[in-house]
Amino acid sequence: MSRTASALTPALAAALVLASAPARAAWDLNLPPPVTPLAAQILDLHNLILWICVVIFIGVFGVMFYSTYAHRKSRGYRAAQFSHNTRLEILWSVIPAVILVVMAVPSTVTLIEMEDTTRSDLSVKITGYQWFWEYEYMDSGYSFYSRLSTPREQIENRAAKGEHYLLEVDNELVLPVGKKVRFVLTANDVIHAWWVPKLGIKKDAIPGYVSEMWAVIEKEGVYRGQCAELCGKDHGFMPIVVRAVSAAEFEAWLGERAASAAGAAETVTETVTIHPGAAVSDVDSTVTVGG
Repeated sequence: MSRTASALTPALAAALVLASAPARAAWDLNLPPPVTPLAAQILDLHNLILWICVVIFIGVFGVMFYSTYAHRKSRGYRAAQFSHNTRLEILWSVIPAVILVVMAVPSTVTLIEMEDTTRSDLSVKITGYQWFWEYEYMDSGYSFYSRLSTPREQIENRAAKGEHYLLEVDNELVLPVGKKVRFVLTANDVIHAWWVPKLGIKKDAIPGYVSEMWAVIEKEGVYRGQCAELCGKDHGFMPIVVRAVSAAEFEAWLGERAASAAGAAETVTETVTIHPGAAVSDVDSTVTVGG
């Protein structure tokens, strides 16, 4: 390598580092800020386990590096000749067991809390399809579909990418803050997974199987997620958008949407009765208008 090339290499490396600074600034080194008590509990558990692992790492590798350095051959050190040490074997069995118990207790508490869907204020059924979601407010019966709304021009690189590229939908899931929402998950075709990181919830939606999870959103805002289970060619085009609003705003929104949906469909039931001696036939015919 010439002297010129050798001189340019550090400069080129520095230029690449500076050029990549905006990308590196977007890196998140932790879980996203939680907006539910469950997400906060999961984050606390994550941090606890992380620091336990850090302490174990420093302890194990510290002893290993010290032993390698202090007992190196150049110092003329001769290895001790023994086959076992009962006290040491007890210690390296008891200490890991205690560490596991310390980790298991908060983990078990969090797992039990994650599965407790009782005393919910609202139930929402989520059904996964290839490649969109259906949401049903089970208490009112109102349901709708939610699909990707990112323009095709952006996907095909014929237009600049938007702020929420591939994380925007035509119909958002609206939920009230301060209320315990129970989610009932299933799927219509293949396995999907409903995941919104800031809510701290993620669970598979499986055809023919119903699973549950819950959340209490504490802060109004828009929270985005996506399908987290490979579900076919358009798996990457199956976003989730949750809009958290006040309880009063939610009730007004749901009432308006349910009334609008009811007005768009009209059901007519007709009963035809034949006189005695003849066959009796009840004919139920359904006619849908609009919708």
